[in-house]
Formats: sequence, structure tokens, C-alpha cells
Amino acid sequence: MTDLTGMGAVPPGASGSRISPEPRHGETVAERNDRNLGDLLQELRVAGLGVQVLFGFLLSLPFTVRFVKLDGTQRDLYQAALLLAALSIALLIAPVAYHRWVFRRHEKDRLLRTANVLALAGLATVALAVCMSVLLVLTFVASGWAVSVIIALTFSTFVLLWLVLPLLGRRNPPAGPPA
Repeated sequence: MTDLTGMGAVPPGASGSRISPEPRHGETVAERNDRNLGDLLQELRVAGLGVQVLFGFLLSLPFTVRFVKLDGTQRDLYQAALLLAALSIALLIAPVAYHRWVFRRHEKDRLLRTANVLALAGLATVALAVCMSVLLVLTFVASGWAVSVIIALTFSTFVLLWLVLPLLGRRNPPAGPPA
């Protein structure tokens, strides 16, 4: 069974290996959780800022002069991109809200598992929001096969860099000590 949490969690009764991030030399479980939470929050800051910039841009589009020139399909693309960007923000900020609710309740392990799933879902929706935004712009400034090729390359780039590369890295871990 695939571990979608990234924390080595496999549902009870499921088959599959348990891959857990090993603590660093002399590191306690609590220290590892603190380190992992710090790393995750830093990653969420970076991803959240990017999607918020995209969301702000998308929010401003209806107030531009050229927005009225969008046809029905382009308006649908716009709405999809806007909603995906909003969903991305919700998913990427949700771990912060979760942390506030469970602060000092000794639930950091559960917080990390949940936050990791939310972050992965948030990154997936960011990729889709960016692809939809690129497609919207391309349908406005280009036509024909070029639009299809460029959007396919854009989507493929996200899949390769954000999914395939990390999964290959998990299958073939470095031979040295964990970082």
C-alpha cells in the first residue's frame, strides 16, 4: 500500500512496508516531529505565497478592459482557475489552522500526517490552477496546435517535477546517512 502521508503511516490492517523518516543521530521522536513540522511550515510558506500571487492576479482580471472579450469557454477556464487557486490556498493554509486548534495538545504526530496530506493536495491543485491559467492566457493570445502543445508541456512539467521525480527519489534513496 502506498503511503500518501509521507510519514510512514500505513492504515491499520493494510499490507506494505512502513517507511518512516529516521531520526537523526541522538534525535528523539519529539525533536524529529519538531524538525519535520518546521520543514513543512517553511514549504507551505513558499507554496502559499506563489498561489496567493496567482489568486490575486486572477481576482483582478474581471476588472480589466479586455475581460469582456473572453468567450464562454474562456470564462469557464477563468472560473476553474480561480476556484482551483482558492482551493489551493485553503489546502495549503489548513495545516496552520489545524496546528492552532491542536496546539499544546500533544498531537504533533497526527498534525504532521494530516498536514502532509493537505500539502500534497494543495500542491496538486496549485499545479492545476497554474495549468488552467496558462491555458486561459494561451486561448486569448494563441490558437491551434500551439495551445495544445504548450499546455501539454506545462502539465507534463508539473507531473514530472512534482510527482515523478519525488517518487523516483523515494524508490532509490541515497546510500549515505539520512540528512
